[in-house]
Amino acid sequence: MKKILILLLLIFVVIQFIRPAKNIHEVDQSKNVASVFQTPISVKNILEVSCYDCHSNNTVYPWYNNFQPVMWYLNKHVVEGKEELNFDEYADNNLKRQYHKMEEIVDILDKNEMPLSSYTLIHKDAQLNPQEKDELINWAKANMEYMKGKYPLDSLLKKK
Repeated sequence: MKKILILLLLIFVVIQFIRPAKNIHEVDQSKNVASVFQTPISVKNILEVSCYDCHSNNTVYPWYNNFQPVMWYLNKHVVEGKEELNFDEYADNNLKRQYHKMEEIVDILDKNEMPLSSYTLIHKDAQLNPQEKDELINWAKANMEYMKGKYPLDSLLKKK
């Protein structure tokens, strides 16, 4: 039993040196969603507090991120979140994807799927109250209407 504990302790120490790269990059603001659509300060603030840690190129890491395997767990969420939607690279997406991401924002917020409960458990300020949720939904819907007025509909909708 003592050998097993020593081995586990050794493994724990060794994995502390295996670290993924942090999600901290210089941001080209011209590609940010706020450069594509009119975004009120209140919406920017909500996005920064509730979304950007996983859906941007700059994550604010908590103190407990310095320990493995926590860092791997958080990194997995950040990588998956950015693959799904990266607000800092929004303008790099084609029109269909931009439009679809706004549809998804509405749908995900309607279903209370974001922010993740595992995130809001520790980040209480990231929990969306009904007013903030409605503000984000209305912003996304307004962006969809703007796109419908500016671009041909077939350039926005995915073929079924």
